[in-house]
Amino acid sequence: MKIRSSVFASLCLVIEVFGIVLFLRGFFPVPVKSSLSSKSKVSDLPLEPLEGHAANSSRIPPPLFKRVVIMLVDALREDFVFGPKGKEFMPYTRHLVERGSSHSFVAKARAPTVTMPRIKALTTGSIPGFIDVVMNLNSPALQEDNLIWQAKTAGKKVVFYGDDTWIRLFPKHFMEYDGTTSFFVSDYTEVDNNVTRHLASTLKRDDWDVLILHYLGLDHIGHLSGPHSSLIGPKLLEMDDILKKIHTALISKESEESLPSLLVLCGDHGMSETGSHGGSSEPEVSTPLVLISLAFKRRVGFETPEPVEQVDFTPTLALGLGLPISQNNVGHLILPVFEENTLREQLRFLHLNGFQLSHLIKDSTPDFEKDPGYEQFRIAEKSHGSWMKLYLEGNTSEVLSNMGKKVLKQYMDALKSMSESLSKQLGKYDMYSMIVGMSIVLEVLFLLLITMAEALSGAAEVDLPLSSALCSLPFYLLCLFCSSIHVMVCTSTESTCYFCSLSWALVFAVIAFFSSLLCVILSIIGRKLFWAKPQMKAQSSDSGFSELDILLLTGTLGHVLSLGASSFIEEEHQTWYFLLNTLCLAVFQDVCRKYFREKKSHRDLDENSYLSSKDDTPTVDYSSRTSALAGYEKWLALVTPLATLVCCRMLRSLNQTGVQWAHLPDLGHWLNNSEHIVELSLLAAASLVLIFLLVQRRCSLVSKIALGLGLLGVYSYRAAVGNVLFPWQQDGRDISKGTVEARFVYIFVLGILFTGAKDLLRSQVISSDTQLKSRGLWEIYSGVVLLAALLFRPHNLPVLLFCLLIQTIMAQFIWKELQYDAAQTTIMHYWFGQAFLYFQGNSNNIATVDISAGFVGLENYVEIPAIFLTAFCTYAGPLLWACHLVCYLSSERERSTAAIGHGCYCFALLRSIPAAAYIILVTALRYHLFIWSVFSPKLLYEGMHTLVTAAVCVFFTAMDQNHAVRT
Repeated sequence: MKIRSSVFASLCLVIEVFGIVLFLRGFFPVPVKSSLSSKSKVSDLPLEPLEGHAANSSRIPPPLFKRVVIMLVDALREDFVFGPKGKEFMPYTRHLVERGSSHSFVAKARAPTVTMPRIKALTTGSIPGFIDVVMNLNSPALQEDNLIWQAKTAGKKVVFYGDDTWIRLFPKHFMEYDGTTSFFVSDYTEVDNNVTRHLASTLKRDDWDVLILHYLGLDHIGHLSGPHSSLIGPKLLEMDDILKKIHTALISKESEESLPSLLVLCGDHGMSETGSHGGSSEPEVSTPLVLISLAFKRRVGFETPEPVEQVDFTPTLALGLGLPISQNNVGHLILPVFEENTLREQLRFLHLNGFQLSHLIKDSTPDFEKDPGYEQFRIAEKSHGSWMKLYLEGNTSEVLSNMGKKVLKQYMDALKSMSESLSKQLGKYDMYSMIVGMSIVLEVLFLLLITMAEALSGAAEVDLPLSSALCSLPFYLLCLFCSSIHVMVCTSTESTCYFCSLSWALVFAVIAFFSSLLCVILSIIGRKLFWAKPQMKAQSSDSGFSELDILLLTGTLGHVLSLGASSFIEEEHQTWYFLLNTLCLAVFQDVCRKYFREKKSHRDLDENSYLSSKDDTPTVDYSSRTSALAGYEKWLALVTPLATLVCCRMLRSLNQTGVQWAHLPDLGHWLNNSEHIVELSLLAAASLVLIFLLVQRRCSLVSKIALGLGLLGVYSYRAAVGNVLFPWQQDGRDISKGTVEARFVYIFVLGILFTGAKDLLRSQVISSDTQLKSRGLWEIYSGVVLLAALLFRPHNLPVLLFCLLIQTIMAQFIWKELQYDAAQTTIMHYWFGQAFLYFQGNSNNIATVDISAGFVGLENYVEIPAIFLTAFCTYAGPLLWACHLVCYLSSERERSTAAIGHGCYCFALLRSIPAAAYIILVTALRYHLFIWSVFSPKLLYEGMHTLVTAAVCVFFTAMDQNHAVRT
């Protein structure tokens, strides 16, 4: 069966996306959990160690606190409290830290530093899996043992106000609650006012035991304008004032209660230098943990806070409230919190924590007895029993005290060792699902490679022997063989595999599909082996690669090989910048050789004409091309690659990205400084004007007017939200959400897209007008540009401008005049798209995703539009270059009718090679030290990039089918 190259490439990418999804489901492991079916209970607690006698107690020592207020400020970095900003904007909090009855720590969060996994860490003490980044958008109910469930079971009444993620995680757990949407980042005022408005009445009441307040405004400001925004200071002052009110209200009731209260100030995660979070940089993982209570000694001065793990908060608070520790907790006690307790109570607390960790070690480690932490705990437990014997005998000598301190140290060393061991065992990989997904991806890649000659032929068609493959004996034998393997794996494995949990009908469909793909590949290979000699003879005159082909091939393979090193992944933008610069120099050499070379001899010209007559593909006679070009056009062609180099160098200065140099100031930081708002306004206005001039040339009059008004609306939106100024506007005015202005732009985006689609349909149905089709495509492209202009931050508008400028001059003076074939042009577009992905400030760190783009023009969080807009803004660079390629290949009349099919196939191949190679690499490096901080985020990016490329190829296919029908 023969199908067009574009259809074949699109189908391959869709299948590859399915394989990647299956691989991701197996790769991101389920966190380590206890084998106990029920949650922890007081009756399950171990006996107090006592050597040679009956145990004295199996209860938890009495609680330290009567009630607890947890004030969680989203994205609160530790320097916002302990640094210069804390001293300036949080004076009351700093006074408590330096002179009050408090303990201060720097709590280290683990990647991924997004809200939902961090809430899980704070309440369960476990380290969530990396896949929780995706699930953060729609949090399911938390089923495992946690602090909130334990508090409710113990009869404590819990009240919650704030981020509605808590309500989804803990349904029916709160006596009273009021949730606010966490994803609408444009709102940083009402989202906090909705929490604070309940405070006065709640603090006066005595019918609650635990009060949780989750403030979101600081996080939203960070997403909108970064950690150095002028809005950060007022928000910190607001948080400081709220903490003062809570602390004052708790102190006023201390005399009425038998036990003191505890006020906790903490953050779920920090904030990167760009204002986002999700990665593992120091500002993202470092959060303050301030515990304030009259149960603690008063401080005599500011001391540098000690670092602790964020999960250490869970067992500390549980035992502080007299609750059992959650079964899946991997944290250990923060001992300074219990320093006022007796030595016996401290040892009992540590024993309970060690008992829980040792049981988790047993469940997760086959040879747990050899674990150093477990061995240390058993020794400490025996020493504890000996100490208890002396203690109960009434020994009060100094020997008993020294022995108790020694046991205390033994317990702490054991707890730290077990905690570290468990933290490294994030989960068990589902290797079966990973292997099945990887096999599908590799089959697709191999199929693309062996059909390259047919897909890039003049006919742009691929002959797939489906009927012979599906009706053959090997197909049925393969189905039987794979089914038997599936049965063996699913019946013999100890852990449940995701692929085994699927229905048999779905599993058999996947097996049949896998077997059919393999049979098709074998059939094509067999056909090529039988027909190898005739093909070689037929293609003997068309052998050899140009220097540009060799560069494009080696560059693509070199990038794939670089993905095996964590440093190259962190700094991948450097790879693409290098490849792009090398490409520009190669093009410059090509221009010099073809426009400014010496005159060919008549013999050379005769040979060229003879070869051109024998070759079906169009060949360029560069001597006649040179004579046809005007002198100044030659020089413009010569300047084009150099101008592109200059543009790329300027864009590199705009956004520092990666890891090593991301902390250094760049032009973007300078422009976003409130002192330079005038310069940013002028730059944004100039960029929008030039964008209009570059885009409007090929649009209809109606689209030109809509584009102009839309770009004016873009500037108005940015002025409304306070990013830029109109000349008559005063700085410091009230800032709105800009909802009306953004929706004004959306109307013009939809209008331009509708106009372009209408022209495409007219060129297809009514008349075969090539010019009308070309205009329709360029109008759709202009609509995409307008949407990107709206979503880009003002300082990134030059990225969009230079993207359009480079596309214009390269199309006019390089691709068109030198007549590069569709494959070469496609690879160049792909390289430029990858470079512009990083010019925007993106990286392989999740923290660089600008989620504020997902809420432009929205008054409330709507999941589908928010996801689409965020994904579009992130991949705007590759999308713009892919759309330009479709428009360029379709509008060039001299191009072969197979050009779009060739371009689509090349896009699919360029995406499949790194995706397949990276899946193999992460499988081999799954126990690497940086697997969760470096390799896993990149894996998510690869999966998303493949999905975006599949969507682009579907658009390619639609254009190719229209062209095929019309011709």
